[in-house]
Amino acid sequence: MKKIVFLLFIIVFTHLGSFGQEINWVSFEEAIELQKKTPKKIMMDMYTNWCGPCKMLDKNTFHNEDVVDYVNQNYYAVKFNAEGDGEINYKGKIFSNPSYKPELANRRNSLHELARYFQIQAYPTIVFLDEKGEMLAPIKGYQKPQQLELYLKMFKEDDHKSIKTQEEFNSYYLAFKPEFQ
Repeated sequence: MKKIVFLLFIIVFTHLGSFGQEINWVSFEEAIELQKKTPKKIMMDMYTNWCGPCKMLDKNTFHNEDVVDYVNQNYYAVKFNAEGDGEINYKGKIFSNPSYKPELANRRNSLHELARYFQIQAYPTIVFLDEKGEMLAPIKGYQKPQQLELYLKMFKEDDHKSIKTQEEFNSYYLAFKPEFQ
């Protein structure tokens, strides 16, 4: 009996440790404020409640241990509902969703003004911002951990600044050696 209890304890403890890994999500305004104290780039997940690929990105990629570790060390992470309500103060302007309908909270809704400002046209889209809160690039669509790793490292190291053509990006992509599992 003691062996069974011990085995159950080990199994539960092992699984609880694997579920404890999460990205440290903060609000957009918190990320902008944190940048003033400790400059880091921002990785912003623009999602919607009804988007299947958004849910896959959250489950498969944003809970991957390698992604969690890398993002938490090198970025401020923001999860932003691109069709949600609420006001955001960014660059001295208030962004909201004046056409938001609460009864549509889990279905298609109107686009939040901040999502429109970042020209979001697909979900999910991951927006990368530099240490001053300026947009670097949007990455559209579902990204597996190894795919997201390319962009996380490229923007972290500012390698994107030296890439001027599609051919240069293709070379960068081919030379990239994924480490994430």
